[in-house]
Amino acid sequence: MVGDNSDEFQEMLRKFLENGEHFDITELAKAAGLPGDSATIEKMLGQLHDALSTGNEGITEKMVRDSATAVANHNSIPIDAAIISAADNALKLATLWLDDTTAISPLTATPVTMTRAEWARATIPVWIQISEPVARSISTAGERALGSAVPLDDESVATGAFAALRRLGGTLFSLQLGQIVGQLSAEVLSGGDIGMPLLDGELEHELRAVLVPHNIVEFAAGLDIPLDDVMLYLAIREIAHARLFKHSRWLKLGLIASLTHYADGISINAENMREAINDVDLTDAEALRRLVSDGSLIPPKTDEQLVALGRIETLLALVEGWVDVVSDKAAHRLPSHGAIAEMVRRNRAVGRPGERALAGLIGLDARPRRLRDAAAMWRAIDAAVDSETRDSLWSHPDLLPTSDDIDDPSGLIARLTGPPRTPDAVDDAIREILDDGAVDGT
Repeated sequence: MVGDNSDEFQEMLRKFLENGEHFDITELAKAAGLPGDSATIEKMLGQLHDALSTGNEGITEKMVRDSATAVANHNSIPIDAAIISAADNALKLATLWLDDTTAISPLTATPVTMTRAEWARATIPVWIQISEPVARSISTAGERALGSAVPLDDESVATGAFAALRRLGGTLFSLQLGQIVGQLSAEVLSGGDIGMPLLDGELEHELRAVLVPHNIVEFAAGLDIPLDDVMLYLAIREIAHARLFKHSRWLKLGLIASLTHYADGISINAENMREAINDVDLTDAEALRRLVSDGSLIPPKTDEQLVALGRIETLLALVEGWVDVVSDKAAHRLPSHGAIAEMVRRNRAVGRPGERALAGLIGLDARPRRLRDAAAMWRAIDAAVDSETRDSLWSHPDLLPTSDDIDDPSGLIARLTGPPRTPDAVDDAIREILDDGAVDGT
């Protein structure tokens, strides 16, 4: 097997990639954004050998986890116990304040704080689930792109080389995904900060409410607002987000399924891959980074993907818009809540470096483009009905506001505030059929 003979493997890389240099593990580390210390590189070398020697051709969870942890820990500093205590107190007070503004029941799991590395490791399973289809597509396109370059008399060697290259592609993708998750861990303020359901709770369909104090301290440093106020407002948002996903058990499964379905529709063009491979230099860290993660290999979205993307964007906007409105109401006692809320919205609208890197890697920008419009709709609903009626819209996916409702919520508000619908002839006919069935025992 080619994976058992590194010289043969490197020679095949030289033939196919027209690169006379041996593969440099230190350049791979740079391309993945990992610290260049000898211990990390030695560990990566062992992982690379294992990846090329085994049958795993997709994303390797351990490699993603180790890469993400290395990046998350790189510039991390210990957080003072007083700050951790302040975060815990904020989470407790946020729970009480939210009880007054939403009919959705409290969490059963206790909210917690996490370090950057803990957040990275805890979210990796969801990142892999979403990005695995893209990794497979890149590997498949790479094999097709190289197929025409195989010398016929070397077919048996080439077969092994292709397998090794697929594993190398999985390794590169795993390292890059880990680097991005590690980068995100230094940017997120809480578990639900990105909007997607990333942190599983103790019970099925429940999310954990989590704050990342290290990042909140850095976020608050740019504001002329007391840290305790910032911590409390972010705790309110986080618990509101987790409560919503606990209440609407279908929400997490539906959103993750939509994201995975969207990624499944990404098909990398072999010709584009061939051109990219012809231009790449494996000794150039930036060339490796661009090849795997700049989004240039991701093809234009199909009509089906555009429809799926529209559903995802609408659902994310509805979630975050509701969180905005409920959080602002719960935080009305904080004089600075408006300023903090606006800074949070700006961060989400602009997009942080890790989010942009993620969009390049998997071809999906998770920012809710219609956040302000969705929040305006929820405010209009909140002004027209009580919190129980407002929150009842999350009871079933068929009850959720649509994109048209975000554009003009007046029709939805009229339905919510109007008299209950009276049964019509169709209702009577259905009821009669059901009653007859019950009598007949069918």
